[in-house]
Amino acid sequence: MLIGEVARRSGVSARMLRHYESLGLLRPSARTGTGYREYSGEDIRRIFHIESLRSLGLSLREIGRALDDPGFTPATLVGDLIVRTRERIAAETELLTRLQRIDGAGPASWEAVLQVVGLLQALGSKSADTRQRAALTSGDDAPVPKEALVEAALTETDPNVAGALRWALARSGEDVTALLAEGLRSPAAAVRERAVRCLAALTREDATTELRHALADAEPAVRGHAALALGTRGETRAIPVLIDMIVQGVRDTDAADALSTLASDSATAGQVAGLLVEHLGHVATPAAARGRLTQALAGIPGKTADGALAELSDDKDRAVALTAAYLVQLRASSG
Repeated sequence: MLIGEVARRSGVSARMLRHYESLGLLRPSARTGTGYREYSGEDIRRIFHIESLRSLGLSLREIGRALDDPGFTPATLVGDLIVRTRERIAAETELLTRLQRIDGAGPASWEAVLQVVGLLQALGSKSADTRQRAALTSGDDAPVPKEALVEAALTETDPNVAGALRWALARSGEDVTALLAEGLRSPAAAVRERAVRCLAALTREDATTELRHALADAEPAVRGHAALALGTRGETRAIPVLIDMIVQGVRDTDAADALSTLASDSATAGQVAGLLVEHLGHVATPAAARGRLTQALAGIPGKTADGALAELSDDKDRAVALTAAYLVQLRASSG
């Protein structure tokens, strides 16, 4: 069979068949009397083998080894192909994500495109200073796409950069709550903590809703950040978590301040004081925790707190008694 017929039947161009021959991949079995290439049935099968291996992503050199080296094992090559394909897919996916983010920023000119690209690259820099500057310079002229900002905020480990990213999210004007809520569902506690801190910087009602959900998180740090944020927003459901923070000695001063803010309402003041007293009465409450709970009563107005402090002035724990007696005198003088 001559080269033209082979090309027609195989779908491989005559030019490509000659290229295969020049590389030694294909050797026509014979020549006609006038010197034309003549291909046998075995040659045709080899052509199809070459095309099949090309479809898997093998290079022509790898195809030559696969067809001619008896010791060449397919398992190793296929494994390498899988690794290379995954790397290529990851690179293409990263490129697609970047393009989508640039498109989402709605750049009006090529200069704006370049600004967005520069900010995206800066957010991925190994330098914390560069990442922080990128977060702080995100603005109307070159806004960082919200997906990129959220992704950066949920992965950032440097506290200064993280703070700048939370600031950028809060002023972005974008609805980022849903994206941050996805972070709250992460199996990684560190990611959930970053998400809840970002949500705490947002004043939107949907952010408050997500913070309420975070009160039930298994990680104490996540619950704590949510409770502190909700306490400043007047959310009484944060009270049990805030009291637990005081008992555990985790940001107990901040928790006491949040309880004091909540207790500005008389009904809530009685509720908070009652719960503090309840924890003071638990046999299992450590002495140090009882001291912190007593101090927390100082910021709670009302008769319930007054009565509790008066009673604690005679507590068998001298440190608690002295603290309570001092607070009683302080409240009396200020009243």
